[in-house]
Amino acid sequence: MMLTGLEIKRQVELGNIKISDFDEKHIQPNSYDLRLHGELMEYIYDELDMKKDNPTRSFPIPEEGFVLQPGKLYLGRTHERVSSDTFASILDGRSSMGRLGIASHVTAGFVDVGFDGYLTFEIFAIKPVRIYPMVRIAQISYYPVQGEITLYPNRKYNKNNETQASMSYKDFPDTRTPSK
Repeated sequence: MMLTGLEIKRQVELGNIKISDFDEKHIQPNSYDLRLHGELMEYIYDELDMKKDNPTRSFPIPEEGFVLQPGKLYLGRTHERVSSDTFASILDGRSSMGRLGIASHVTAGFVDVGFDGYLTFEIFAIKPVRIYPMVRIAQISYYPVQGEITLYPNRKYNKNNETQASMSYKDFPDTRTPSK
């Protein structure tokens, strides 16, 4: 069962859903629109290694916009900080962005109960397209969970304050330590 937009607003008022800079104008019938923060991140090298902390560089999105290039992966984050200890949520792109050939996330759309932070976008474009800071790029929908709630632990991506590159390297055993 998905919450309606009006129920999302009610749950924000009750404190069960937290969305920083909440604005009623961003409520949709079954979701809430989230904005793109004014900075993007990109990986420095073309070839990435999931066992390594791949270096990145960050840069601001100018007020006059920035043209996304096809074949490049850009990381961004929500302007809004989100959290809920009651509801799970799903992040998805807005249809207006999709119709321009912009994907706001590759596969990382699920948000566990107990997550608290900024959501990272994995942005790519099918053709060159100019984006702007603070554009409503994605939407979040909320779902009640059934059963005993276990909150998302404070691991890799929780309690963040910035755009986060992949930390998949933390999933591999430390190969620098000799085995005993």
